[in-house]
Amino acid sequence: MKRVLQNERGMALALAIVALVVVGALVAGAFFAGTQEQRVGENSRRVLTSFGAAEAGMFEMVRTWKDSTGGFNSLGSYPSNAPPSTRTWAPATSPSNTGAYSGTLYKLNDEIFLIDVTGTDSAAGLSSQQVAWLKRRGGGASQRLGLIARIRPLQMDIKAAVTSGRGDALSGQAVIDGNDHTPTGWTTCGPLDSAKAGIRTDTSMAITTGGSSQVTGSPNIMRDPTVTDSTFSKYGDVSYSALAARAQLTLPGQNFSNSIGPVVTGGNCDKSVLTNWGDGENPGQPCGSYFPIVHITGDATLNGVQGQGILLVDGSLSVQGGFQWFGITVIRGTLKTAGGGATDAHFWGTTMVQDSVVVGNNTFTGHANLLYSKCAILKALDATGVATMMRSRGWVQLF
Repeated sequence: MKRVLQNERGMALALAIVALVVVGALVAGAFFAGTQEQRVGENSRRVLTSFGAAEAGMFEMVRTWKDSTGGFNSLGSYPSNAPPSTRTWAPATSPSNTGAYSGTLYKLNDEIFLIDVTGTDSAAGLSSQQVAWLKRRGGGASQRLGLIARIRPLQMDIKAAVTSGRGDALSGQAVIDGNDHTPTGWTTCGPLDSAKAGIRTDTSMAITTGGSSQVTGSPNIMRDPTVTDSTFSKYGDVSYSALAARAQLTLPGQNFSNSIGPVVTGGNCDKSVLTNWGDGENPGQPCGSYFPIVHITGDATLNGVQGQGILLVDGSLSVQGGFQWFGITVIRGTLKTAGGGATDAHFWGTTMVQDSVVVGNNTFTGHANLLYSKCAILKALDATGVATMMRSRGWVQLF
């Protein structure tokens, strides 16, 4: 047989090329897998960063809650448009500077709010407004969270129309009534509360009446040994000084002669005017939802017109003419009323008179009417309270 010689030159090159292709494919696959894993990790980091920015934005919103002056508590219930039921805030950098957030606040009812926040991860060299602009157009990561918050009102020990740290003297046609009253024109108050005491005072204090004055309630006069200085200066975990520090209006003691009343500018309640204390007589008007905390740092005299909210008086208060107040009044000195004019003076809600410095008993004369009103109290507390998170899980991821 004829032997055929086989020529195998060139096989090593072919095998080397095949090996290079296989190794290259393995390396490329490893690089691809590594790159994908890096991208997934980076995306996860950015998503968590934006989540943290949104969460920080919600907590910052609760921490810096704005009540009467900022207008959060006085918003209309969603989806009402008069007054506005939402409040949108501009993009802001998160407290840790890791991202930016913005969102909208919705008022669901007088005590419940929804905070809708969108958080984005930041980009170096950009302002928070630019970051928000970039993210809204699809760049980077964003997370949208919702938080249910509720108003935490003051915990006040209210058991009577008038709580007094010293004795009280009534004459003329003065009336102190612990039965629940709905202020004239108020239509969203619900059922009346059970009757409270007319006057609540310490066991050692005297109550005297003269003329056609009267004290009514259940009971008419409550002598309570638990009435102490702390009754007038501690409201749960909030002190009188801390509440005064939250006041939207702080004024020196003076004679406010017909100067207190609602001010409307351009169809809106002008809260910049120091003598604008709301409009309790006309709840449907622009200032009808404005319940400020008013702090007077000395003795004051009020004559005529009206206001609503929480009134804090460091000294003594003298009321003349037909002044109308809707809400809570806390007086560190004494309260004296006189006159009444064509309109009776009214305090709707509750009045607390400490008289911490002995300057005389509380005196009510003329046509003064101090009436217990659960509605006026609750509206004042809801309008001046701060927000807090729900005890159970109050947030949800929105899409």
